[in-house]
Amino acid sequence: MTFINPTRGPMDFETMFADIVYFVQEDPLASYKLIIGTDSQIGESTCFVTAVIIHRIGKGGRYYYTRDHQRLQRSLRQRIYYETARSLELAGRLAAKLAENGHADLNVEIHCDVGKNGRTRDLIREIVGMVTGSGFDARIKPDSFGASKVADKYTK
Repeated sequence: MTFINPTRGPMDFETMFADIVYFVQEDPLASYKLIIGTDSQIGESTCFVTAVIIHRIGKGGRYYYTRDHQRLQRSLRQRIYYETARSLELAGRLAAKLAENGHADLNVEIHCDVGKNGRTRDLIREIVGMVTGSGFDARIKPDSFGASKVADKYTK
């Protein structure tokens, strides 16, 4: 899986993780959130983009994204579940690696591409339950910028 940082370019998971840890160590007294969100866009194939954002609260942040195209056509419900599963898989991998490296206290949020307005409103309970049941904090629109802004930017 290749991640792209707009400044540093392509990198593998290990390099991205090292960059996140370095960013946190630059200002260890600051508060941080690690945000993961996925969005998709249907075209000839479905483009899924998962974004990883390390937010130094009140002082900016960095982000990375990975993109995947799939030919399978899915219903809206299937796409939202798949987006959430992609975010959870990556969050679990990052949380485990953080725990191994002494950063288990880093707050991890999953930003879901569902909201009270629009066609996804009926999925909110299920998706939030899926995320919180996995041990992560869930955010929905309009507070889910990781999915609705950062990941969405790279689906087009």
